[in-house]
Amino acid sequence: MNYLEEEDVATRTWDKDRASKRIDAYIAELPIGNIAIKKFVRETDLTNLPRNVAYRLHGAHLYADILNLADMLHVTEVEGETCHRRTLRFLNLHYRAVHRILQRVYAIFVDFHNQRLHSVIAKPYDSEVDRIHKAVAVAQLIIDVLAQTGEDADHPAAKVRVGIDTGEALAVNNGRRGHREPLFLGEPANHAAKRASGGKRTGIYLTSKARETLGLKRVDNEDATALTTEEIAASQDEAALDVTADDIVKEWREDLKNSPIGAFGFSGHTPPFRTLDIEELSVKNSRRQDAATVYSDIDGFTAYVTKNITTDAASKHVVRALHVLRSELDAVLHTDFAGRKVRFIGDCVHGLLVEGTAQTSDAIETISNMTLCAGGMRSSFELALSKLKANGTDASDLGLAIGFEYGPMNVTRLGIKSELVRSSASRGVVAAEREQSRCSGTETAVGSIAYDSGNDAARTVFGKSRKRSGLTYDVAVKELADKNDAVAKAARAMGAAGSLKPATSAPSAFSFPNRPTGPAKPDGFA
Repeated sequence: MNYLEEEDVATRTWDKDRASKRIDAYIAELPIGNIAIKKFVRETDLTNLPRNVAYRLHGAHLYADILNLADMLHVTEVEGETCHRRTLRFLNLHYRAVHRILQRVYAIFVDFHNQRLHSVIAKPYDSEVDRIHKAVAVAQLIIDVLAQTGEDADHPAAKVRVGIDTGEALAVNNGRRGHREPLFLGEPANHAAKRASGGKRTGIYLTSKARETLGLKRVDNEDATALTTEEIAASQDEAALDVTADDIVKEWREDLKNSPIGAFGFSGHTPPFRTLDIEELSVKNSRRQDAATVYSDIDGFTAYVTKNITTDAASKHVVRALHVLRSELDAVLHTDFAGRKVRFIGDCVHGLLVEGTAQTSDAIETISNMTLCAGGMRSSFELALSKLKANGTDASDLGLAIGFEYGPMNVTRLGIKSELVRSSASRGVVAAEREQSRCSGTETAVGSIAYDSGNDAARTVFGKSRKRSGLTYDVAVKELADKNDAVAKAARAMGAAGSLKPATSAPSAFSFPNRPTGPAKPDGFA
């Protein structure tokens, strides 16, 4: 079953019975006894793992952040089509180059989410020191190549900051029916991401663990001390990569000549986004319109993984919890509120929601529905935690941090034809992620544009801080409806009348594009 084969009409409401049946189905799909934790061995293929298999993999995790994405998004005063075209082309140019690098050095490509790359160095299998040396050499190769892959003033070279950590992580895959989405659960991905997002200076930043493994001097502040030129050169000598920056740039230019990116073509999607088939999008067939974008992030997941990764028995519960929780968050967005998941980013759901027409979005209705959707996500999350615990998987320490914003949004696919990745890059996307990051596991925050564009009822819910704790669905409906919000009043009337459509079988929770992803948020897993 794919998205377009599910119920034709979303109710724009959350219902406990409907959510309960979905969650029960997700849990039933992953009995603990059927989950296998295996040791990663030479040449293990991580691109097509069954959902119930996880591999323990010792590797060096590399995160690379393009620091000047924000500059691209503000290249014009107004966030119009010119701004989005330049930003998406800028990302596409550099994504093509980095993808080529990773193929040539035999690194595992995990994800390229807007400005953030996540990659894992698994070879050589028998030497952690050599893996870190190789990660440093690959990082410098990325920096050197992206310094040359700009085109002009509108599409400049990328400024890059890299974070690297080393250690054991669980490689899992929650794709099926030919769709694959491997990601890595554990501290190395999280800590590498934090080093990459730890400042505005370019360079390569290693965690203390990675530095000590290489025999380098310990530093007081990992985020303030980049590797020196001499330290990088030593790693390059040890790694002895058989490809140079000039080789990659030459191939990149040839690729652009043979397969030009073309001009981005935008059109509006007739709401709701639920009916948008992202797999049909391309550079020439992209979408752009005012909409809400949301980041719903599982808080405390890295700590949960760290606590449970030491034994296979406990690790099975990590795999189950991740799949069940993210699947239900996606279902609330898509099935209940007619939104669309852009992608999973590690333990986070990034999605879009809009009401109105293809030409004119209804800001007030969109923001009210997004507020109810955020409440539904929290209610479903709490319900899922309860049901998981009742079925032997105790993830009670986890929380949910939600942030959303409103404004001009785009959605497309970037990259090479056989390896296209989904992208939605805008000021609103950056703002939504920022709002989510200022939340604890009980809070929901709204961006300043959404706050100003909504009605008085929505502003009252969030207050002057634009942040609210404990915003479940019932709380959101009551407070919005009591302030005469039309969307909430309709939702309350539907619930009171018992007119909700009966629940169907759980929608496919694992319908993804045929490409990898991973924990690519600035802080990795929360």
